Formats: sequence, C-alpha cells, structure tokens
Amino acid sequence: MKDKSISSRVLDFTNYILLAVTALVMLFPFVYVVAVSFSSYKEYMQSDFMLIPKEWVLDAYEFIFVSKSFIRSLWVTGLITVVGTLVNLAFTSTFAYVLSRPVFGQRTVTFMVLFTMLFNAGMIPTYLVVKETGLIDSIWALILPVAITPFFLIIMRQFFQSIPSELHEAAHIDGANDLQSFWRIILPLSKPSLAAFGLFYAVYHWNNYFSAILYMNDQRWWPIQVILRQIVVVNEAQNTLANGQILLENAPPAETIQMAAIIVATVPILIVYPFLQKHFAKGVMLGSVKG
Repeated sequence: MKDKSISSRVLDFTNYILLAVTALVMLFPFVYVVAVSFSSYKEYMQSDFMLIPKEWVLDAYEFIFVSKSFIRSLWVTGLITVVGTLVNLAFTSTFAYVLSRPVFGQRTVTFMVLFTMLFNAGMIPTYLVVKETGLIDSIWALILPVAITPFFLIIMRQFFQSIPSELHEAAHIDGANDLQSFWRIILPLSKPSLAAFGLFYAVYHWNNYFSAILYMNDQRWWPIQVILRQIVVVNEAQNTLANGQILLENAPPAETIQMAAIIVATVPILIVYPFLQKHFAKGVMLGSVKG
C-alpha cells in the first residue's frame, strides 16, 4: 500500500512537470508577441530576441488605433460577432427544439441534417447562392450561410430530449403552447448549453476571415481578421492602416505593428471566455449522455 502511494505520487509529480512544460511552451509565443509589440524601434532593431522589453513604448498601438480602417474593422467584427451569435443561437435552439419533439417527419429532417454534416455543396455553389440572393458586400453574407451548425444542432437536440417530458405536460396543462413552453421552461434550463455553443459561435465569427475575403469586395466591411491577414501575411501594414503620409513617415517597424495587431485581435475573445467558463464544460457534456 505504501509502495503504491509512492508510485502514485511520482506519477502525479511527473504529470505536473509535463503539464507545466507544455503550458510554458504554449505560453512562450504569446509572451514574445507581447514583448515585441511594446518594444521601441531602437531596441527591436538591436535585439535578435526578447521576452521582456527594457523600454516599454506604445508606438505600435498608437499607430493602429489612429488608423480609421483598423477601428472600423473592430466595429465590423464586433457587430458580426454579436449579431451572428444571436442568430446562430436563435436558429439552432428553435430548430433543435422542433426536432426534439415527436412531430411528423422528425426522422426524415434529422437525417437531412446529418447528411449535411458529411456532404456540402462546396465553395463555388455556395458563393453563387450568396451572390444570387444579393448578400455580396453585406454582413449577412457572413451570418446567414452559417446560421446553423449541424453538429451543435444535434447535440442541443439531444439535450432537449433529455429534459423530462413531465415538464412539457405540466406546461400544456397550465395552458401554455409550444412556443411559451420553449421560452419559459426550455430556454431557462438550457443556459449552460447556450453559453457553451454561444462561445463556439462567437469565436468562429471573430476569427472568420475566409468568408469575408469571398463575399466582401468593399474594404469598409472587412473584419479585423482580414485586416490582420493584410498586416501579417501580406505584410502591408503601412498601406493597410495608413491615413496619410504622416503615418507612413512616422510608422514604427512593421513587425511591432503586426504583433500589436495580433494582441488587439486576440484579447477581446480572451476577456469573454472567463465569464462563460463555468458553463463551458457542463454545456458541452449535457447532450452527450442520451443516445
């Protein structure tokens, strides 16, 4: 018994060491990005590598926040994330509730939903549909085509089916219809699930850039991730953010601008996560028990 206890402690200690090393390895790039974003022009040019700047400056952040295109892209991304997440949750929850009820054609519709998880029309047909519906250069082109994720729909349907049927019967006896039962009973019980899937949807909308490249020809409607791509991948920081020759002449190094843009594009979604963390694990597991 004593040997087992010692071996168990050794195993736990080894696991802690491995997890700590893994955490440091994952945290290292983020620390480097933060350090470069706050470094001065002189220090960055003289240092091959840094983790803590000797002189903390805000030149890169001042450059990007003076840029009207960057501020506008943040506003567009926030709008798409909020509206898109609300649309996703509304469509997914209502559709899942219908599929969870014993209605005619339930299995057929469920099969059609599962079919879309395995097969999709592809990029070109989807683009043609968006174009013919007049959604090009509209934020709805980034929201409506992904209004429902079939995987999340199926999990939420399973969760709704796990709710005791006695609650529905009691609501109907009290005179509530299906819509009132869904709004007053089902949704309040589904807060953990809605919080978890809402976080998934919000992260998707915040990080989505490929759909914007396809459907947004007007640069005024570019979200932050497209601007970030122009800065980091295409390396057009000054041309993308500049509001005139003044910014171009006094611009900090392109690398510090890139790192500052990455931090600004990452921090908002990191701030939201802790508020939903307590619902996250529970919400993901709720619909996975009942088959």
